Amino acid sequence: MNYLEEFKNKQLRRAQLKQLSILEEIARICDKHDIKYWLDGGTMLGAVRHKGFIPWDDDIDIAMTEEDANRFAEIAPKELPEGLVLQTPETEETREPIMKVRDLNSFYVEGNEDFSLPYSKGLFVDIFPMISYPNVSRKFCKKYGRNMSKCYSILHHSHKYSWRAVAEFFYFGAKYLHSKLMWKIAFATHKCDHISNRLINNGYGVMHHKDTVFPLSTIEFEGKTFSAPHDPHTFLTNIYGNYMQIPPKEKQVVHSVFIMPELFEEH
Repeated sequence: MNYLEEFKNKQLRRAQLKQLSILEEIARICDKHDIKYWLDGGTMLGAVRHKGFIPWDDDIDIAMTEEDANRFAEIAPKELPEGLVLQTPETEETREPIMKVRDLNSFYVEGNEDFSLPYSKGLFVDIFPMISYPNVSRKFCKKYGRNMSKCYSILHHSHKYSWRAVAEFFYFGAKYLHSKLMWKIAFATHKCDHISNRLINNGYGVMHHKDTVFPLSTIEFEGKTFSAPHDPHTFLTNIYGNYMQIPPKEKQVVHSVFIMPELFEEH
């Protein structure tokens, strides 16, 4: 028996329900302050295909425009209940360019965790700020988006001092700047009718026409109603292709390394 896998699977549903409660708090704040958000990625896929979590999924993804994400970052720390915290690259050194709302009374370990850094490691909801994209080909987007994503990850990873580290710094630094320049040229020479993740978060070449996302609609997720893209079918096809096809059993795996939904019993 793989005891760790068995333990994770037993904790999964409790973890999902706690993440759902985090999402409800985010939605409450967004509704109160007229901040637009929508279910994204695997969470949106789960809503359409399973009416809730993908059975083996262990996180929640939502998106906001960059403007709304900045507003949320200002408002949320004052509005979140005790036990939840807004985690950003500015508030905690996580080396991830992603904003999260974390639950402090839990423990969630991903494969890339850095235990030398004291950032919060509880269950979370990922919030991806979305920016306008130029009307370029998916091939262009994938090539330079992947370059920027990979280079950013390498440049922000912990390094030991060596000649190789110095060489990597200059090589990937130059590659990052070149890719950034190509994007600047694309922004300057094309209309921007698409929307997607910040470039350093988009290594897959995913773009959505703005009409696919706006005006927002709603969708049921775990028996509750949340904001969703205007055209879920096109939105999910852009990301997954044939999104209704269930992956083979060997790919139905929990992504985290370890999950502890509760550190101290809550009363």
